[in-house]
Amino acid sequence: MSRYFTEDHEWIDVDGDTATVGITDYAQSQLGDIVFVEVPEEGKSVGKGDDAAVVESVKAASDVYAPVSGTVVEGNPALEESPALVNEDPEGEGWFFKMTLSDTSELDGLMNESAYADFVSKL
Repeated sequence: MSRYFTEDHEWIDVDGDTATVGITDYAQSQLGDIVFVEVPEEGKSVGKGDDAAVVESVKAASDVYAPVSGTVVEGNPALEESPALVNEDPEGEGWFFKMTLSDTSELDGLMNESAYADFVSKL
């Protein structure tokens, strides 16, 4: 499995042609306590950079963007009941949605873990 990151602070774990998407620990720390999450519907088609989900904290509401193009196969049902999972484990159990990839070459424009760490260190 390969993990990639966007400049908008989403992460994407790729396993074959399926991927899991969430927000990074950095994004979660900037938002503060998460109080509401809206995940995309199964079957929704998203293009790279499209709004895919919504996350609301005590500080602000923010869109979660699709890191690559594809079709949503599952939203994380646990986030409806427990949006705080994003605070507790943003890069694990607090994932937002799973999708099938329509163009794996779009992954080439994303950062690996060390490039993302370097990017965040300059913010």
